Amino acid sequence: MSQLVSTPAVSSYQHELAGLIERHTSMDGKHNTAIPDLCFRRASQVSEPTNTMNIPALYVIAQGSKTAIFAGESYRCDSAAYMVSSVHLPVIARITDASPQLPYLSLQLTLTPDVMLDIVKKTRPLGSGETGRGLLVNQSTPPLLDAILRLVKLLDTPMDIEMLAPLIIREIFYRVMQGEQGALLRQFAVIGSYAQSISEAIHLINRNYTEPLVIEELARTVSMSPTALHKHFKKVTAMSPLQYQKVIRLQKARQLLLTEGLDAATAGFRVGYESPSQFSREYARTFGRPPMSDIKHLRDTRI
Repeated sequence: MSQLVSTPAVSSYQHELAGLIERHTSMDGKHNTAIPDLCFRRASQVSEPTNTMNIPALYVIAQGSKTAIFAGESYRCDSAAYMVSSVHLPVIARITDASPQLPYLSLQLTLTPDVMLDIVKKTRPLGSGETGRGLLVNQSTPPLLDAILRLVKLLDTPMDIEMLAPLIIREIFYRVMQGEQGALLRQFAVIGSYAQSISEAIHLINRNYTEPLVIEELARTVSMSPTALHKHFKKVTAMSPLQYQKVIRLQKARQLLLTEGLDAATAGFRVGYESPSQFSREYARTFGRPPMSDIKHLRDTRI
């Protein structure tokens, strides 16, 4: 994907935003805030490519850069751009620009379906209603960054958060949905659209990922034919529902192996695999190493 170029106005906003995030992040890692849907991330060094799950959210980088590989395409995001995930999407992410002197600084603002739906009802018609990818990267704009700055500054006046944060968050997503690719994003908030049905299907798979996936039942639940479900699911996620469920299972198993010290067979059973050999084979194909070798590598590289 071509690199977006920051304007002087955007650079000024991002410089101020970086200073605020740095003040609220004393060490590397993820930092929750007093605003429930807002969190910050800080990293003092570049990272290896990491399989991760983007939640439905707005992602804004104030300093540094990262790449996200999704559906075979590489998305580069830095302070000139913002990224939006409309649904839960598995991506391979890598921080590409970070140092102790100039750490990677970013924020994540969770995308709330009710807020999106309300904005859609009060804004212009949707147009063609075509389903598209669930991951977008757009040029940052001064009005969007101004709203983001005002939201972050509320952390200095906690008594204002309950009243003002919901209003500013609505403004932020209004700005996003008026952006260049806003029509694609708005589709996920329209009841009865293909994109909204796929969003519901993705939610169901994530909630019930350990259970066998019967396409006909899933299609019936989201009021689609199996053929339409497969077609539009692939448009949004670049994979079939069964492939998507497999990725979810493997990522959950990796998390269990890393945090609970389970053996590979137990982790596989826990996420829905009946065959330990199939689990190990698909795990190695996805993450590049057999389960226990992969976990050892992850632990060694995090020291």
